[in-house]
Amino acid sequence: MPELPEVEVTRRGVAPHLDGRVVTAVTFRHSGLRWPFPQDLPALLIGRAVRRVERRGKYLLLRFDHGTVLIHLGMSGHLRILTLGTAPQKHDHFDLVVGQQLLRLTDPRRFGAVLWHDDADGPVEQHVLLAGLGLEPLEQVFSAQILYQQTRNRSAPVKQVLLAGDIVVGVGNIYASESLFRAGINPKTPANRISLARYERLVDAIRIILATAIEKGGSTLRDFIGADGQSGYFQQTYFVYDRAGLPCRNCGTLITQIKQGQRSTFYCKKCQK
Repeated sequence: MPELPEVEVTRRGVAPHLDGRVVTAVTFRHSGLRWPFPQDLPALLIGRAVRRVERRGKYLLLRFDHGTVLIHLGMSGHLRILTLGTAPQKHDHFDLVVGQQLLRLTDPRRFGAVLWHDDADGPVEQHVLLAGLGLEPLEQVFSAQILYQQTRNRSAPVKQVLLAGDIVVGVGNIYASESLFRAGINPKTPANRISLARYERLVDAIRIILATAIEKGGSTLRDFIGADGQSGYFQQTYFVYDRAGLPCRNCGTLITQIKQGQRSTFYCKKCQK
């Protein structure tokens, strides 16, 4: 599944082609993905300008004067900027046309979403899919003090707390494993057993890992490609993720793989205490 870095890479890729541009056509090729498409979207958007493209967690937000289009890439989706007239393929479900270009959503497994939130219904941040999201990890408001305070009553493993998304959003499976390794924290450690000093190291690690992944274009996940058609290459620098049985790049201990909440976790027993 595309995680925060992949979604941010997508945002940066499509924003220059959409910001300030007027929508001239909207095309659906199916009734919906995870949820039905808003069938009145063409009437709502044609003739209107995209004011800016933002991101909240793993959601892309196309802001208009009167509302916001929410796009989620699901398990396998990606967005591309293509030349107007480019023939659609089997899994191309949604086009937003601006001038001589179009934004196209491709989603083979159809777990993604295209939704509309009208400003008349309140701020988009109050949308049911966004209201419960935690802090953005790359913003200064996210701090070790907040992470420490919010975990005092949580005995769940720290990696599961990171993945829950209600304290900090967008630290998915890959980047949680890599961040915990960088911070030297065992992913099985109960969240309420971690000191403030260790959370300071973890917050720093999260920021560094996510920023590096964005710089490198994200990871080459099975189905993810960026808006320009290129794959990321952060996976070439993994220290633990998907390296079970291989030697730790720091100490040589073989990387361990376990299951936590039906997700694979990778860590070094020696480096992560």
